[in-house]
Amino acid sequence: MNTSLAQFVLLLLLGALYLPVVFFVMQRREDGHGSAIWFVALYALLAMVVGIAEAIGRNEGTPAASFQGLQIYAALTLIAILTLTLAAFLKSNAWKMWGALWAGWMLLAALILVNAFNLPDTLWTNGSVSLQRARLAPAWAVLGWLIFLIGLIVIAANANKEARQQLFRNRLNYWWGIIFLVFVSDILLFSNVIVAGQPIRLIIAVALAYVICTHYLPDLRDVIRKALAYLLVALLITALYAAGFLLAESVYGTNPKFNPLIAGALIALLVSLFFAPLLAAISRALNAWLMGDKYDANRTIHQYSESISKILEMDKLANVAVGIIIEAMQIERGFFFLVDSDRQADGSKTYKLRQVRSPEEIQMPPVELSETGIIASYFIREQRPLLQYDLEMLPAFQSGSPTEKNWLAQLQTEVHIPIFAKKQWIGLLTFGKKLSGNRYTKEDLSTLSSHASQTAVALENARLVENLMRLNNELRQARRALEKNNRDLERIDQAKSDFISIASHELRTPLTVIKGYSEMLIEDPNLDPNFKFMMKKINEGALRLHEVMDSMFDIAQIDARALKPHIQPVELSLLLHEVCIEQADAVKERKQSLLLELPALPHVKADQNLLRKLFHHLLRNAVKFTDNLGKITITGRAIPPIIDLPHGGVEIIFSDTGVGVDPNFHEIIFTKFYQPGELGKHSTSKTRFKGGGAGLGLALSKGIVEAHGGRIWVESPGYDEVNFPGSQFHLILPLNKLEEGENQKTSAPLTFRI
Repeated sequence: MNTSLAQFVLLLLLGALYLPVVFFVMQRREDGHGSAIWFVALYALLAMVVGIAEAIGRNEGTPAASFQGLQIYAALTLIAILTLTLAAFLKSNAWKMWGALWAGWMLLAALILVNAFNLPDTLWTNGSVSLQRARLAPAWAVLGWLIFLIGLIVIAANANKEARQQLFRNRLNYWWGIIFLVFVSDILLFSNVIVAGQPIRLIIAVALAYVICTHYLPDLRDVIRKALAYLLVALLITALYAAGFLLAESVYGTNPKFNPLIAGALIALLVSLFFAPLLAAISRALNAWLMGDKYDANRTIHQYSESISKILEMDKLANVAVGIIIEAMQIERGFFFLVDSDRQADGSKTYKLRQVRSPEEIQMPPVELSETGIIASYFIREQRPLLQYDLEMLPAFQSGSPTEKNWLAQLQTEVHIPIFAKKQWIGLLTFGKKLSGNRYTKEDLSTLSSHASQTAVALENARLVENLMRLNNELRQARRALEKNNRDLERIDQAKSDFISIASHELRTPLTVIKGYSEMLIEDPNLDPNFKFMMKKINEGALRLHEVMDSMFDIAQIDARALKPHIQPVELSLLLHEVCIEQADAVKERKQSLLLELPALPHVKADQNLLRKLFHHLLRNAVKFTDNLGKITITGRAIPPIIDLPHGGVEIIFSDTGVGVDPNFHEIIFTKFYQPGELGKHSTSKTRFKGGGAGLGLALSKGIVEAHGGRIWVESPGYDEVNFPGSQFHLILPLNKLEEGENQKTSAPLTFRI
C-alpha cells in the first residue's frame, strides 16, 4: 500500500463531508440564485468524486504522478465552475462565455493527450533541458487554471466596484477569501500535499455554499475588527504574563519559598483584570482606524425630537429631518417624500410619492405605487424599513413592477423608512450609503425607525398647515374670481337694463304709428278683404310687440327703481275675474279648466293697471306650462296682522297641474330673460304648451309685487314632463294702515269657472 490507513480514512471522510453541502444548497435552490446554486452543487460533487477517487487510487498503489495530473485537470474544472458560479450569482450572462472557454480548453487538452496533432515525444531540447510532449497537456491545463484564476479576480473586482449596496459589497468581499483558499489549496495539491490541500477544498465548498445561500452575511469588516482586537489583546496579555512571570522569577527566584505555580496564578489573575478594559480600548482604536461609525443614537434621537417638534413648514421640516440624520450618521444623501393616497374608480388604491425639497436639492419625479404592488404592500403590512439590497436580491421582490423598482433604484439610496400616522402611510424617508462605507446595522435601522415615528407627528401638523394654507389660497382665488364674476354680471345686467330702456323708448313710437295706421286700414270699409286680413295680422303683431315693449319699459323702470305705483283702492276679486275672462279664449283653446274661487277679501291699495299686468302674466304662465286638459286654480285668503304684515295682507295663489319647476330654479325663474329648456326650441305662441316669450313675465311680476311691498315665490316638487307635479305661485300684498274714521272694505266671495 502506498498510503497509510489513516490517510485513506481521512480522504474518504473528507469526500463524504461534501454530501451535506450538496443537500444544503439543493434545499435553497428557490432562494433567487437558482443557477449559482446548481453550480455550487456541481462543484461539491466533483470535488467529492476527485477526493474519493484519489483516496481509493492511492490506497491501491497508483503512482503519485497520475494523481498530480488528475488534480491539475480537476483544479482547472473546479476553478471554471467557481467562475461560472460567480457570474451566475451576479446574474450576468458572461457565465456562458466562460463555460464555452472551459469546454474549448479541455477539448484541446484532450486532443494533446491523445496526440491528435501527431507531435513528437520531445518537442524541444537544447541538450540539457527538454520539453516533452507528455508535459504539454498538464502545462496547458495549468495555464488555463491561471487564466480562470485571473478572470475570477477581475470579475470579483469589477462587481465590487460597481456594487451600489454595501450589503451586497460585503457579500462579494467574502469571495476574496474563497479565491485565496482556492489558490492555496490548488498550489498544495499541485505539489502533491493532499493532506493539507483536500481539507481546504472542503472549506471552499462550505464557504461557497454559505455565501451563495445566506442573504444576510456578517459584516466582514466587523468580523476583522473583532478578530484583530482579540488577537492584539491575546498578544498583549501573553506578553504581560510572560513579562510579569520573568520579573517575579528574577526578583524572588532565589527565595527558597518561591513557588512558580502560585506566582503564575497571581500574575494571571492580575492580567485578567486588564482584559476587558484592554479589549474595549483596542476595539475603539480599531473602530476609529477602520472608519467605524461614531454616533450616539440616544443623543441623535433627542436632538432630532427637539429640532422638529415646532416646525410647521413642510420644506423646513424636510430639510431638518433629512439634515440631522445625514449629519449624525454620516450619510451620503437623503430624500423626504410625502405620500398621498387616492382611491381609483375601480376601487383600487394608489399612493403618490412627491418629494419635499429645498431649491438646491435634486428634483426627483413623483411616482404612483399600487396598493397591490410588492413595495406598497410591504410598507403597509410590515411598517418597517426596506433595504434596497433586499429589494434587488430577495426572491419575494423579483415579481415587483419594474417601473416602481427602477424609480427607487434611481434614487441611489440603501434604505427606505416609511412614516405612519394613525396606521396611515403618510411619508417616506430614504437614505444613501454611509460615508464610512459600513452597512446599516440593526441598531441603525432601529434609530431610523424612531426618527420616522417622531417625524409622523410633525409631518401631520405640517400637512394640516399646508392644507390650510392651500385652502386659504384657493379661497382667496375663488373670492377674487367671484368678485370678478360679480363685476362682470353687474356690467352685463347694466347692459341689459340699458338695452331694455333704449329699446322700450325707441320702439314705442314706431310701433304706435304701425298700430294706429293698421287699425285705420282695418276699419276702412273699402279695403279689399285680402288686404284687410293681412292688416289684421300686422295689427296683431304690432299689439304683441307693443305688449313686449310695455313689459320692457316696466322692467327698465323697475331696474332704475323708478316704478311708482299709482295707489288707489282695488277690489282684487273683481280684477281677477276680469283677467280670467280676458284669458278665457286661451284656456278654452288648450282645453283646460280654470277655477277662480275666492273668499271675502279686503280691498287693497295698489296700482290697478300694474296688478292687472301681474295677474295676466301669472295666469298666462300657468296656461303655457300646463298640458292640455290640465287644471288651473286661483285661490286667496286674508292674512291677519303679523310681524312682517303689521296691518295684515292678502295672499293670492295660482295653482296648476303643469310641468312644475326644478327646486334649483325657484329663484332663477324670476330673473330677466330666463327661459326654461333650450331657447332655440321655443315657439313664439302665447298659449302653446311651453311656448316661448321674452322671458320678462315673472321678472316683471316680481318687480310689481315688490314695488307694492309684497312678496312672490313658487312652490313645486320638481320639473317632470311625464307626471306633471304642478306648481303654486304665491303672492302676498300688504294692507295699508286705515285712515282715521276709515273702514276696511271687503269684497263678496266669488266663484268662477271656465
